[in-house]
Amino acid sequence: MEQTKALNALEPFLALTKSASSPRAAADLITRATSAPNTFVFAELLSAPQIQALSSSEEYNSHLTLLKIFSYGTYTDYKATAGLPELNEAQTLKLRQLSFLSLAKKHADLTYANLLKSLGLETPRELEDLVISAIYGGLVNATLDPYNQLVAVSSVSPLRDLQPNSIPAMLSTLNEWSARCVSTLADLEKQIAKIRAEAQKRHKEETEWTAHVEKLMEDNKNKDKEEKSTGGAFAGIGRKLGGGSASKRGMDGEDDDNMEIDDDDGDDERQTRSAKKNKAFKALAGFSGFGK
Repeated sequence: MEQTKALNALEPFLALTKSASSPRAAADLITRATSAPNTFVFAELLSAPQIQALSSSEEYNSHLTLLKIFSYGTYTDYKATAGLPELNEAQTLKLRQLSFLSLAKKHADLTYANLLKSLGLETPRELEDLVISAIYGGLVNATLDPYNQLVAVSSVSPLRDLQPNSIPAMLSTLNEWSARCVSTLADLEKQIAKIRAEAQKRHKEETEWTAHVEKLMEDNKNKDKEEKSTGGAFAGIGRKLGGGSASKRGMDGEDDDNMEIDDDDGDDERQTRSAKKNKAFKALAGFSGFGK
């Protein structure tokens, strides 16, 4: 979104390049474009024929160099290059913002001390104001840490142009990134294959264990059946043996009864004989008395 906003802000100046027929007009267009709010990308303006024609102008060639610095350079580059036009207040702020953006994109040392040196600032308060303006301008998402004297950047907007001949380096970086991605994917596939193999092994072990447990249960069940069957057979034998004893006991009972009957018969005979003897004694006793 911020890039679209910056491109839209540059559109009026691109239209004016058609009327910038003189080096002075082209140089003035550069000054106005780099001073305007929300103009942060300058590649299209830099490639315009009227602007490129400044390279052959000794008087205004420095304006072309200045535009290149605004396009992909830094404040340090500006200070290190002699003969450049003086910057107005708006240009100075914008070039420092763009320089901070480049430092944040390169993951440079973002301590207060390093930023103060790189951006040409004198106090931490000036640095904090610059970072705040970059945040509100949509250039970065960052957090100030005054206690640790550090600026923590979480994201950077794509608002810097590419340097000339930077495409091969970018391609090399992208190829390295692609190779790392391929390697990472290969490692992930290996890990996935390993996890699947372990899962299959666990499943096989669980299946075998379940089958083993079921077999043990079945064996125990069959063993219980055999024990019950064996116990029934012994019970039958016991019944047979018990029946014989009972029969014997029955026969013995009969003998006892017979013996009791015999005993009863003997008692009756004895009683009869006793009665006869008593009768005989009575008769003799009577006869004896009659004689007297």
